[in-house]
Amino acid sequence: MIYFDNAATTFPKPPEVVRAIVNCLKNLGGNPGRGAHPLSLAAAEAVYDARSEISVFFGGTKPENVVFTQNATKALNAAIFGVIKPGDHILISNLEHNSVLRPVHELYRRGISSYTVFNALGTREETLLNIERAFRRNTRLIVTTHASNICPKVLPINEISAFCRARGIYHIVDASQSAGIYELDIGKGESIICAPGHKGLYGPQGSGFCLFADDFDFGTFSPSVFGGNGLNSEKTQMGHTPPESFEAGTLAVPNIVGLCEGVRFVKKLGISRIRKYEEKICERILSRLREDERIKIYTPVESSGATILLSVKGKNSAQLSSILSEKGICTRAGMHCSPLAHDSLGTGGDALRLSFSVFNTEKEADEFLRIFEKII
Repeated sequence: MIYFDNAATTFPKPPEVVRAIVNCLKNLGGNPGRGAHPLSLAAAEAVYDARSEISVFFGGTKPENVVFTQNATKALNAAIFGVIKPGDHILISNLEHNSVLRPVHELYRRGISSYTVFNALGTREETLLNIERAFRRNTRLIVTTHASNICPKVLPINEISAFCRARGIYHIVDASQSAGIYELDIGKGESIICAPGHKGLYGPQGSGFCLFADDFDFGTFSPSVFGGNGLNSEKTQMGHTPPESFEAGTLAVPNIVGLCEGVRFVKKLGISRIRKYEEKICERILSRLREDERIKIYTPVESSGATILLSVKGKNSAQLSSILSEKGICTRAGMHCSPLAHDSLGTGGDALRLSFSVFNTEKEADEFLRIFEKII
């Protein structure tokens, strides 16, 4: 099998990630924060180690500012709903995944807040100018992806964060496609970084987190899930103490432990090395695809990254993906849960995506090209 669907979830996982999960299931069976017996304490220590690893990896200094979630979607929902108040205005880019668009639109549908979509497909300067033009007096939050999930586009998040800091508003970063691939430092000004564990951090599915800035004020941040957390059980409210006030219910300790090992795997290899390797595989394929006039490759201005979005004249992308699957090649066709981005790129919602990881090889790239050219 040739797996070119790493933007959905990386596969395979590093052996150390698998070993860590198995060890957790065998030896760390207690519930963290719910007891003083050895198994509970061991699980709590493992979770704290994961918080520390993630915090340091992304430039933070407070492990307690790492709040674990089921995935990036849950993280983004918690972050967006947590900061927004009635009457607020939100800015999002036209490259956002539904995990941003839908919660923001739901707030609008409920009459809580309004939102504006700005164009982020131009140059860095044009993107920042579009943000400034769309900014309103009641704008409280800007939510942007760091890297697009469908095309090679990276947004200037540090500059956007500086814009937000200067105006006293929040900047939430969706790092679903950038965590583990691009440098990301919470100390550069972002308010909240939301990321999954199962993509560029090579952890298991069902893992994710919000990382809050060191100076984040949790006093007005609202929890979105309510229940037991092992803290102040006599009270009827969740409180505002990170991370416990924002982690109701039992944590997915095996997934968190696996995510921790995934972060260590990425740190060991090095982000720059991973990115360059993926781009090398990507360019090997692109250099051949560009020669075929039947193939349209969707490439934005100032493109950067290792994701290929394409369509073939006269061919349905879903059928192409299905045929490739029959040949043992995993890709993804359709809208990729990003209708805003597809509309902005003009794909008509019908495009094929290829995305890569450190486990792909040049041999796989060449085999894909041989099969793909034969198919079309």
